[in-house]
Amino acid sequence: MPTNSSPKPSLGRDVLSGFLVFLIALPLCLGIAMASGFPPVAGVLTAIVGGLLGPFLGSARLTIKGPAAGLIVIALGAVTELGQGDAALGYRRALAVGVIAAAIQIVFALARVAKLGLLAPPSVVHGMLAAIGVIIFAKQAHVLMGVTPESKTPLALLAEIPWSLVRDNPEVLAIGAVSLAILFGWPALARRVHVLAKVPPQLVVLLVAVPMGLAFRMDTPHDYALFGHEYHLGPELLLTLPGNLLDAIAFPDFSVALSATSLKYVAMFALVGSLESILSTLAVDALDPERRPSNLDRDLLMAGVCNLVASAIGGLPMISEIVRSKANIDAGARSPWSNFFHGLFLLVFVASVPGLLHYIPLAALAAMLVYTGTRLASPHEVLHAKHLGLDQLALFLTTTIVTLAIDLLVGIAVGVALKLALHAMRARSFTALFRTRVAAERRDETLFVQVVGPATFLAVLKLRDALVPAQDPLVHRVVLDLGEAPLVDHTFLERAHAMVAELPSATLELRGQDHLAPVSAHPHAARRAVRT
Repeated sequence: MPTNSSPKPSLGRDVLSGFLVFLIALPLCLGIAMASGFPPVAGVLTAIVGGLLGPFLGSARLTIKGPAAGLIVIALGAVTELGQGDAALGYRRALAVGVIAAAIQIVFALARVAKLGLLAPPSVVHGMLAAIGVIIFAKQAHVLMGVTPESKTPLALLAEIPWSLVRDNPEVLAIGAVSLAILFGWPALARRVHVLAKVPPQLVVLLVAVPMGLAFRMDTPHDYALFGHEYHLGPELLLTLPGNLLDAIAFPDFSVALSATSLKYVAMFALVGSLESILSTLAVDALDPERRPSNLDRDLLMAGVCNLVASAIGGLPMISEIVRSKANIDAGARSPWSNFFHGLFLLVFVASVPGLLHYIPLAALAAMLVYTGTRLASPHEVLHAKHLGLDQLALFLTTTIVTLAIDLLVGIAVGVALKLALHAMRARSFTALFRTRVAAERRDETLFVQVVGPATFLAVLKLRDALVPAQDPLVHRVVLDLGEAPLVDHTFLERAHAMVAELPSATLELRGQDHLAPVSAHPHAARRAVRT
């Protein structure tokens, strides 16, 4: 298998890891596709392609490839706007968008621009993800209650939730509420009963929700009375899948591929999808017990090729997915073969017993997405941004609010622009932000790195190049001198610690910060010169 050098894989561990990730991925892939306006099986197609092809194309060792909640908003927007009321047409036109975006990802990888993902300000990225979480929650909460909302925009959908709760379908809501209780309560239960820690809560949800749906006779159209009101249940509230996997294949419609709307979503898929995948790969590398850094360009090339194949046959766009990847590592994965086996198990299961999946209530899948949305937009994220400093809180909230009110790309652009404006004010010069110099000198077991000029996110790549000599296992210490930096931002510090953590044997020592005042007590908070 053509991957970066790694120790000999343990096939048994990788098979077990792949199986456990399969149990998590199956319901999530179905739910993400459903929320994206794609046929539910499209999410499974994507995970199968990413799993079976990814390892042979050089994917990052321990990452799991598949559809992600972070792209739901883009996919649904593409289907809705390109279809203009025709969901099936919008789906096939969105596939064309996915094919073009995948080709652009391949160009990105060949041009070796994946490293630009290191420049992404964490607070802006988290703000974007929080907005996506709010949108997912706002849309799926109504599905969980068995209600079709009247509103379309995220904020209006949020405002309509109390009204949907008043007119909910009680038996549908019962399935959704029980599913939510399992998802939110499982971590605490697993801490008390350690053997449960290995059992995915998503699997438990299915084991409970499917019997509840059968008990409520959801597979048969009928009405029932409760509290003096009439309610309807039927197969439309259950998952719908084709009779076999070949029937799930759909081909792109390129008839409006060069329209302004299509190009807008091409840009979103290519930029946001690449950024999320790169950042997820970096996060998974940090979790790797053996601290093996991935080749980001090679991984992005793999993602682009797999996205091209997936979009060409009816699948969703894919990224390196952080939640499934963490579960993969926790299960003891050693190599990319775990990703392969996760895709293989999905293929075998969906191809052999598609009828069983039909009994999954949509409310259970909606509950999983509501849970995902609340985690992305958790109040903890706001508190974390505040803990980093009011500047990071401003970046986080601005990106979130603008994304919710206008658009995803606009939200990211405004967040980055605000960060540049804050740095320009602190450095008292906009052009100085682009003139930072980073020099390195090795002395025996120590690499001395000096930063001259603002140490901001714009200087991260220069720092990365300066740290190359520390790849030598004989380098045991990296001394980062910030004495000539008029300001140090959060992104620079965060990336510096992360990059040194990936080195074979070196630790990081910061010097020269006495002339800088931190904006908060957090060790990675931005630092600026003390004004006298």
